[in-house]
Amino acid sequence: MPITEIHSLDAAGVAVYHRLTDHQLRNRLHPEDGTVIAESPKVINVALDEGLLPISLLCEARHIEGDAADIIKRCGDIPVYTGSRELLASLTGYTLTRGVLCAMRRPQQPTWQELCGKSRRVVVLDAVCDTTNIGAIFRSAAALGIDGALLTTDSCDPFNRRAVRVSMGTVFKLPWAWLDAPLPTLRECGFKTVAMALRHDSIALDDPRLKAEPRLAVVMGTEGDGLPTEAIDDADYVVKIPMARGVDSLNVAAASAVAFWELGKQKAQTL
Repeated sequence: MPITEIHSLDAAGVAVYHRLTDHQLRNRLHPEDGTVIAESPKVINVALDEGLLPISLLCEARHIEGDAADIIKRCGDIPVYTGSRELLASLTGYTLTRGVLCAMRRPQQPTWQELCGKSRRVVVLDAVCDTTNIGAIFRSAAALGIDGALLTTDSCDPFNRRAVRVSMGTVFKLPWAWLDAPLPTLRECGFKTVAMALRHDSIALDDPRLKAEPRLAVVMGTEGDGLPTEAIDDADYVVKIPMARGVDSLNVAAASAVAFWELGKQKAQTL
């Protein structure tokens, strides 16, 4: 593999790591040219295991024979850029986690219809824009029995660099798709929708009716305002997590983990 030591932010080949915005990396006009940045050997290995194709590596010089050694070997004949810890921190904007970044080809995502056809439990993220929450939700969904994620087009891209990092690479494991249709359309795929919201007619998360449903789509709302009224009105069930000590709600990432544990495990028990 060719190893190139860089001494400047203007070095050829490293613009993908610091000059391109997440929007540019996504490349809506030419998805086949889209790029994902994976950070740390663990996350990079997860991405490679899921079939993502590496383009180049960026790592601290001291990690070439250390943390990055196995990754470099596994990635084969791709460019490897290296430099001092200080230079790489100024280039990326933060100190690298274990000193390794990998630019990879963005994988092609299924359509929402394809994903629904293979799923029994999905989460729908309606205008969830915080990258940390997206990453945490994906990690919980992958761990707790959810088959896939659907995101409205005004949600954050799960392949955002921070979302990838927070998810520990589970954004590459959990199937996901953009949902460009109204929520009631999911009924055509056999799903009942569960709006997570506080309302006078909300039922408890452990309600037996939910356990009896063969296919559920758990709908989570944006961090500040929650789900819009229309999404709640259109849902088959409005569901709340019972609370104690006067607490009325949880952060969307925490609430999703609780919901996935209760609803995802029912799927696992019936398989």
